[in-house]
Formats: sequence, structure tokens, C-alpha cells
Amino acid sequence: MTKRVLLAKPRGYCAGVDRAVQTVEEALKLYGAPIYVRKQIVHNKHVVATLEARGAIFVEENDEVPEGATVIFSAHGVAPEVYEQARERGLRAIDATCPLVTKVHQEARRFAAEDYDILLIGHEGHEEVIGTSGEAPANIHLVDGPEGVDSVTVRDPAKVVWLSQTTLSVDETMETVTRLKERLPLLQSPPSDDICYATQNRQHVIKEIAPSCDVVLVVGSRNSSNSVRLREVAVDAGARAAYLIDYASEIDPEWLTGAETVGLSSGASVPEDLVVEVLAALAERGFADVEEVATVNERLTFSLPRELKRDMKAATGN
Repeated sequence: MTKRVLLAKPRGYCAGVDRAVQTVEEALKLYGAPIYVRKQIVHNKHVVATLEARGAIFVEENDEVPEGATVIFSAHGVAPEVYEQARERGLRAIDATCPLVTKVHQEARRFAAEDYDILLIGHEGHEEVIGTSGEAPANIHLVDGPEGVDSVTVRDPAKVVWLSQTTLSVDETMETVTRLKERLPLLQSPPSDDICYATQNRQHVIKEIAPSCDVVLVVGSRNSSNSVRLREVAVDAGARAAYLIDYASEIDPEWLTGAETVGLSSGASVPEDLVVEVLAALAERGFADVEEVATVNERLTFSLPRELKRDMKAATGN
């Protein structure tokens, strides 16, 4: 029996996560520890622990940050009131919100200014949803998946638009949109796709490999929406089983019993060294043949937040 690994590409860090993590790292170098970060900078246990070891302090709210200190807002975005709270406390605020999330915020503000009802497709309680909703709380109504469609009410069926959380399952989102349009035929779509390129790309390659896999392993944390969706997409696409793990040590040998092909991917907030560790663990169990399956090459990068770039430039005199 030939044991092999189908390694998904693209996988791991997206441009927004890379930017957010770099923001904390550069802030620590520039300003020195401690640097405060509101919420987890990205949803990954290992990344948070690594940055904590370097001097980052993760807090839930601005009032936990000493007055005058530096605070970084996470990649998931924040509501306008969070910026105001930071100003009131005299905090040096650095916004590490992913630019693709910022785009959704801008769409929300624009449609609210035109007095649209905005149907925000997303998961209740997710930080990105909370931040986007805070842009126009009177206009935004959360639709948590297809099952949330029946409870939707709007003021004017001719003046309603849908937006979405950036890290959702593409298929489930479109199922939700289809059901919304059955109820609201004049529902408008956002000017461009809200689900981020990285989420879509990682789901696409998982769909490619899953039918050939006995087991799919997705490296990612349980509070990472895009990682959770990857595991779900793998099962829906035909994998016999799929599991979400933070570390190689979490692999249960029983999962691999009788398996010939293991699929491997990682969420958009997962550093590559964790994937390398999983590959090593699989090789020890006889899965030494690794075939990388690539569907697209990602080249997008985002520059660091302007507040940080300004201070870095001032520090170097350039």
C-alpha cells in the first residue's frame, strides 16, 4: 500500500494575516515591549503565544490598556466606537485591520448613507461581524447562514443589499444569497465579492484534493472561521473524514488507520512551520510521499499600517 500526502497550495498565511503579524513584530521593535493588542491579532493559538513571548499583551478592550500606551487593533476590524475609546484614553492606536475587511466596512457605510437595509451574512459573535455591524447598527441585520433567512425583515424590499463576512464558506454563502433572493427578488449584491481571495483559494484547492483523500487534516485553531470552514468543505467535497488540529501532536493515530491518502492544508492565519511539523509527523507514520497540488499562485501583499510606517520612517530619518 502506497501512503501519500496531497499538500494543498495555496495554504497558510494570507496577505492580511502576514501584514497584521508583521505589524505587531515591527511595533515591538520600534516602540519596545509591552505592546498591547486588542483581541487576538489573528485567530491562531501558536501565533498569539509566540507574540506574547516577545512582549505583546493581548486584551479584550481598550480600558485594559494603560493610558498613553500603544494598542494595535486586530486583523478582524473594529467598530468606530473603539477608535473613539482609544482617542479618549490617549492611546497610540495602530490599525492592523485587513484591507479586505476595511472594504466591507466602507461598503456598509456607503449603503447606510443611502439608507439601505444591509443584510450581513456572517456568524453571530465573530469579531469581524461585530466590527462591521458597528459601522451602521441601525441599518445592518445579521443573517447567520441559510437557516437565518426566514426571520429577515426589511423596510423596503426595493432598497436592500447583502454583504458578508470575509471568511465564510463560498458555497454556504451563495446558498444563503439564493434563498434571500427568493424572498427579496430586488436584493442587490455588493460591488465586488466580499469573501476574501485567500478564503476562496484555500477552499478551491481543498475541493480539488478531497475526493481523493481518505483523511484531510486542516491546521488551524477552532476560533478561526476560515480554518473551520476548510474542514467542513473537505467533508462536503468527498473526504472520508477531516480534522482540525493546532499542532502535529494532536493527530490521533486512529484517524490514519487504513488510510492511503491524507490531504493537508492550513488556514489563512497559520504559519508554515506548523505544516512542516505535521508533514514530519505523517512521514514517521509512513506517509513520506508528498505531492503538492497547486491551483493558483498568490502574489498579493499589503503595506504596513500608515501610522506604523510613519513612525518607522521618523525613527530612521528616511
